[in-house]
Order: sequence, then C-alpha cells, then structure tokens
Amino acid sequence: MRDPRIQKLAQNLVNYSVDMQPGENVLIEMIGSERDLLNAIIEEVAKGGGRPFVQLTDRTVQRAMLMNANKDQLELWAELDLERMKQMDCYIGIRAGENVNDMADVPEENMKMFNALYSHPVHSEERVKRTKWVVLRYPNASMAQLANTSTEAFEDFYFDVCNLDYSKMDRAQDPLAELMRNTDKVRIVGPGTDLRFSIKNIGAEKCSGQKNIPDGEVYTAPVRDSVNGTIAYNTPTLYNGVTFENIKFRFENGKIVEATGSDTNRLNEILDSDEGARYIGEFAIGFNPYILTPMKDILFDEKIAGSLHFTPGQAYDVTDNGNRSSIHWDLVLIQRPEYGGGEIYFDDRLIRKDGIFVVPELEALNPENLK
Repeated sequence: MRDPRIQKLAQNLVNYSVDMQPGENVLIEMIGSERDLLNAIIEEVAKGGGRPFVQLTDRTVQRAMLMNANKDQLELWAELDLERMKQMDCYIGIRAGENVNDMADVPEENMKMFNALYSHPVHSEERVKRTKWVVLRYPNASMAQLANTSTEAFEDFYFDVCNLDYSKMDRAQDPLAELMRNTDKVRIVGPGTDLRFSIKNIGAEKCSGQKNIPDGEVYTAPVRDSVNGTIAYNTPTLYNGVTFENIKFRFENGKIVEATGSDTNRLNEILDSDEGARYIGEFAIGFNPYILTPMKDILFDEKIAGSLHFTPGQAYDVTDNGNRSSIHWDLVLIQRPEYGGGEIYFDDRLIRKDGIFVVPELEALNPENLK
C-alpha cells in the first residue's frame, strides 16, 4: 500500500504547485530510482485530464556523458530537449540521486559547457520562463546522511516540510513582498558581514510551494551596481558536486572583487565563467519553520528559518536587475543566534534580528505562526 503522505504530495504538486489544467502536457523528470512518487504523479495528472510525459535520469550515466562531452554533442542534446520542453505546459522535477558528489570529478570546463550550452537554454530560458514548474528532492538514505539523521527520521521531517500548509504561508508572505517592493536601501549585518545595496523598483516575488518543494522565501534582486561591502556565508554549499565552505565576498559597485573560501581557486574559476557571474542576481529571505540546519541541498538550505541567500549569477525575469550569466548559485547566510546572529535593515529600519522578524506586519512569518 502506498504511503498516504506520498499521495498527498502528488496531489499538491499537480493541483497546487503547477496548477495543471485539463489538456496540458506535463513533463515529469525523475533523477534517481524512486518510483512511488513518480507513479502517483502520473496517476494524478491523468486523473485531472492532463498528459504525463516522463524522463528518467541516472546520475552515473549523466556523469559518463559529461566526462566525454564535447561542444557539438551538447548543442545537439540541448536542441533535442529544448524542442520537447517547448511542447510542455508544466514541469515537475524530482531529484532523488544516491550520491550528491557524482559530478565532483567531471572537468570544470565540461561542467561550464554543460551549464552554458544545455542547462541555460533548456531550463533557465525555456522551462523557467515559459512553463509552470516545480522542483523537489525526494528522501533517501543519502539525504538522511547529509542531514545527520536516520532515514526514518528524515522521511518524517521531509513530509512535515513538503506537506506544510503552503496556502497559509502564501498569505503570510504578502506584507513582506509588499515591503520589499517599496524599499530602497538594504543593509545586512553580522559576523564578517556588512553589506549595503538597493532593491528600488526591482519588485519582489513570493515562493510558497509553486516553484520549489520545500518552500518558504520571498526574493528580489539588488540594483546591479549598488552592492558594496562584505558578506561571510556560514552554510556549506555544493556546486557541480563539489563542497565549498566559508565563502566570503567583497563587493565594489556590484562586482565581487575578492572571493575566498575552502577552495578559493575553484571558487574563482566558477565566478569567472562569464561577466555576470561576479554580480548578484537574487536576494532572498528564507523562513520555513521546519528547516533549521543546513544539509548541503540548496532546495532545503535556502529556505532555512532565519536565513537569507545572496546569489551570484542570473537574475529572474520577474525581478530582473539586468544581470545575465550561465550560473545561478544560491549561497546561504543563517542569522539565528546559534549561527552568530545578525540583522536586516530596510531603509534604516530593523526588520529582522537574529532570524526573527521584529516588525508587527511580518510576525506571521515567524516559526511559531507558520507551523
């Protein structure tokens, strides 16, 4: 018998996250070997009058492809998958790989080619901009290891997070989104961090289960050339299968002019991918009440309660600051007391201290009010 929590998640993904309508084409991409959720989604799509299509991806096979990739092959690969994506109305991406480091030894130049020639046109340009989409992880032993829990405990945590009442969260986000739309100056302060920038006239978007599961953030972007100061991230991050820690940036007029971390050389290679990689494409505030500790999985880590992320690379169309890049790397700073604390100011007004919103209109986003 199928776990009823899986059925509920499938219903939420199809009917809430991508809001599938009868007659729509839905591409379901499964990375990994999990099948219960995949089958439940197929059934839910069909029940609602949609047309399900499936892509099964094995990370070890994908690694072999990328180890031996060349420019002509990647361009044709992208051309074929782009044509399919253009036929889709909805996209549901399920990530359930067994080893988060599968791509760690793929040559950096191959990963750059893949990101620029395949991921950017197929996903950043077509899927993100022209389909109704949602991306999620699925619990397995590998994820439980990253979270330092048993597999059973992680599954319980996962379904608490993913089957949260996102419609309630959506309503609670309205005041923060409105405040961000009307804010000019932002200042972020914390250990090793003193950062100033403007978000004037950029806009703000709520994230409450429509694009990512789990979810829980409101995002905007800095005016491209307005960022000055330093930021010291305190959350480990994976990029192309490699773990980076203790990343620190120094900005001058929007550009990252100094970058250090646990692998400073590789970090700077990524930031040199293109001109836009050294500018910021997203600033977001995270507040999922069930996600408290990092697990090197950005779909979870960027939603950590009391966190923010400040993202080198491509800006989103809906909060466009003009930055263009083949990368979009969400790097997370947690500001709860056990992580060193910190403050966020909007137009010189303190709005969040040590991870807790301190102005009345935003208190609905504090953990006790979202659970």
